Amino acid sequence: MDNNVTDSVVNDVVEKTSLFSQYWYSIDWNTVISNVLTTSIQIIFFLILFYVVKRIGDFLISQAFTRYRKKESISVNRLNTLNSLSKNLFHALLGFLVAYSVLTVLGVPVGSLLAGAGVIGLALSLGAQGFVSDIVNGFFLLLEKQLDVGDVVDLDTVSGTVVDVNLKTTQVKSFDGTLNYVPNRYITIVSNKSREDMQALINIRLFPDADIQKVSDIIQEVNERMVPQYPEITEKPSYTGLIDIGDGQTGIRVTMYTLNGQQYSVQHSFFQEYVTRLTEAGIKIPLTTYNIV
Repeated sequence: MDNNVTDSVVNDVVEKTSLFSQYWYSIDWNTVISNVLTTSIQIIFFLILFYVVKRIGDFLISQAFTRYRKKESISVNRLNTLNSLSKNLFHALLGFLVAYSVLTVLGVPVGSLLAGAGVIGLALSLGAQGFVSDIVNGFFLLLEKQLDVGDVVDLDTVSGTVVDVNLKTTQVKSFDGTLNYVPNRYITIVSNKSREDMQALINIRLFPDADIQKVSDIIQEVNERMVPQYPEITEKPSYTGLIDIGDGQTGIRVTMYTLNGQQYSVQHSFFQEYVTRLTEAGIKIPLTTYNIV
């Protein structure tokens, strides 16, 4: 009985091995290897071709925008934005063509996949509402020129410099170095600080019994000496005299307007010079908030 079982198992194994051997030797390995090599060469050719096209396209786009940058009537930030957007769209188109070419070489029915993708896209349309909102809002952000690369902006809770704008997200680098990726659908209010002249506001606290005439003369002298050194100042300083600057404190307020992005450096320089000259002239400046009794 055991011998019969053993013989049956051995015969079964031999039969399966024979079938596998017949299948293995029936394969035309020359054709298989030839097809694999041909397909691999075609894929490598397409990848090299698209790499070359990408390099050439990037170069031509950069050259085109370089020529436009020489025209003073065109905003540099606007050109940087359009340059970045053009390259992103170009790379997306190339990526689609590469995928289409490789799938075609592999024998994948791309047309059927696209038709199926249309049906799937329709089924997932509700889930893609956020993506569509990003695209639509991004389009209008660019069309209406609300912000450009290099602009200093406030986007709700995010503040900083715009480093990239595309149809889906806007990248803003905060002043502490944090890179924020903001979906365009969440951008409802854009406070652009790089389009108009900005105010440099300088408050200097003084004791109520300070010699205001002497203070005024010093402020005037500093303004006459320093303003010519700062061509970024677009509106000369305005001095209001002794005023309440808040929290029950008295002091002087000087306001001026500068080119966007320059207000903080101008404010710091003038504040430092005002305090230095007032101190040298014997005008006492409170080091801490004083209490009025």
